[in-house]
Amino acid sequence: MTFHSTDYKYINLSDDQIPYIAGTTMKVVELITAHLTYGWSPAELHFQYPHISLSQIYSALAYYCDHQSEIDADINRRLQLAQEQRKAAGASPIVAKLRAQGKL
Repeated sequence: MTFHSTDYKYINLSDDQIPYIAGTTMKVVELITAHLTYGWSPAELHFQYPHISLSQIYSALAYYCDHQSEIDADINRRLQLAQEQRKAAGASPIVAKLRAQGKL
């Protein structure tokens, strides 16, 4: 995959315009999802993802601030897809068994 630099020091765009954190395989949307879901601060993000420097994290957060509508739309699309896949998969046999036993 080829990456292209951006105005953000630690953010590169793939050929299909997906922002990645430079030097990693992590997409900006993945880091932002963790930030929004768990309310993690930059320091906590660094603790959870020690292979990503604080500079890279702040660069990803700055990118998000400037491209919030696109990244939020991507997050919503991912959540919708996960919900559709969950419905299509149905209940697992273990969940069904636990429900039958009244444990769920």
